[in-house]
Amino acid sequence: APAVFTGVDVYQRSFNPQEYLKEFYTLSDSQGQPNTFLMENLRTLFKMFSLDGLRGETLIDVGCGPTIYQLLSACERFQEIIALDYTDQNRRELEKWLKNEPGAFDWKPVVEYVCELEGDREKWAEKQEKVRKKVRQVLKCDVTKANPTDPVSLPPADCIVSTLCLEAACKDLDTFRSALKHIGALVKPGGHLVMVTVLRETYYAFNKQVFSCLRLEKNTVEEAVEGAGFDVKFSEVQTYLPGDIRTDCEAVLSLVARKRASIT
Repeated sequence: APAVFTGVDVYQRSFNPQEYLKEFYTLSDSQGQPNTFLMENLRTLFKMFSLDGLRGETLIDVGCGPTIYQLLSACERFQEIIALDYTDQNRRELEKWLKNEPGAFDWKPVVEYVCELEGDREKWAEKQEKVRKKVRQVLKCDVTKANPTDPVSLPPADCIVSTLCLEAACKDLDTFRSALKHIGALVKPGGHLVMVTVLRETYYAFNKQVFSCLRLEKNTVEEAVEGAGFDVKFSEVQTYLPGDIRTDCEAVLSLVARKRASIT
């Protein structure tokens, strides 16, 4: 594990979105082994976005990275999506796919997989178009700021989704707790937070580079979510099989929480 926290400057300077996508977001690896980590996350996101009340006008994706997998089920329940990420090259990579530019990552197998979960594998092209149409803005964000999208102020959304972001962006538990409060402020009272977080991971690696990760336990995450003004409504842990040298992740926590009405 890296002895030091991987700060934003390192991400900005050396995070390679194309290599990251190639490493973690193909449905099977170079040896033809299925990407169980991704498939589990897609199944859980499908399950969470099928829950009662998880719908509305606007969805904010906090720490989208260069990926769209986290929007594939969500796009059926929300009309407008705003994607946020700190790293410039991640936002550029995402925009490349949104604009259907040459050289963009091929998400088709992943989209087909989600369409199959929904009952019709053939609807993949339709779903891709839906995501492209619904992502209205791609903005820079910093979860350590009280207003993560500063200088832009976004109206509060019906839901925020954040997958595999905060544990990499936060150097310690206090920062993690504050970051949850900051992103929690982007949601309306009664709105939802949908989160996918790795547990007990201290690093992930690809392309000969190692990135730090804040080691979290299920109860720590849930307490931080409650502390940010939410009630946890759904929480599930999937264990991650050991033996992957790219990470020491032990499990994945997926949760849905509802924002409490503010006490005035």
